[in-house]
Amino acid sequence: MTSPPATGVPILRLGDVLVTGLLNELDDEAAVLFTSELTERIATEGARGVLIDISRLEIIDSFVARMLMELTTTARLLGARVIVAGMRPPVAITLAELGLQLTGVETALNAEQGMAALGWHQSPAPPGEARRDRRR
Repeated sequence: MTSPPATGVPILRLGDVLVTGLLNELDDEAAVLFTSELTERIATEGARGVLIDISRLEIIDSFVARMLMELTTTARLLGARVIVAGMRPPVAITLAELGLQLTGVETALNAEQGMAALGWHQSPAPPGEARRDRRR
């Protein structure tokens, strides 16, 4: 059984993609630990893609922005593509107002679009469910 990550931020594996998310409570020390854990998982598990859902972040500071850029660069060097999904409009506005650019970071409107960009597609409904829907 795998022990929980030191940061308390779960990192799930779906095939060759790692899925995780950032919470508001992530301080600078936890962000550094998170980056280290995620980088280690990319290397040891041979992940080809990483989805980081930030939809729960209400604010983003320059440290977290820099961490996302460095994580993206490191992941790319390890052969993985990173997509940051779910950025709220106020977060995007704050980044723009502060002149912070997430250079090299790919974004997606939501996690579903991010997963699709990484090659994942929602599977169709099981045959039994499709038949029930037609009867309605």
